[in-house]
Amino acid sequence: MSYFLSKAGMDFFIAFGVVIGGATLAGVGSVFMLMPPATVMLDTALRLKIWAIVAAIGGSIDPVRVIESNISLGHLSPVAQQICFILFAFLGAHMATELVRLICKGAL
Repeated sequence: MSYFLSKAGMDFFIAFGVVIGGATLAGVGSVFMLMPPATVMLDTALRLKIWAIVAAIGGSIDPVRVIESNISLGHLSPVAQQICFILFAFLGAHMATELVRLICKGAL
C-alpha cells in the first residue's frame, strides 16, 4: 500500500508541476514577446494537460502494456493500480489547469 500511495502522489505532483511550470514560463516568455501573459498562460496550461499526464506516468507506452498484459492474464489488481496512477496524474494536471484559470481570471 505504501508503494501505491507514494507512486500515486508522485504522479499527481509531477503532472501538477509540469502544468504550473510550463504555464508560468510561458507567461514570462509572453512578456518578452509583448503578448498578453494571462491568455498565453491559460492556453499553455490547457495544451500541456495531456502531456503532463504522459510525463507523470512514465512518458511511454509501458503503463498501457501493463494493463493489456494483465487483463489478458486475468490479473485485475495491477490493472486497477495503473488506472489509478493515470487518474491521479489527471487530477494533478486538472487541478493545476484550474489554478492557472483562477489566477488568470482577474487578468482576462
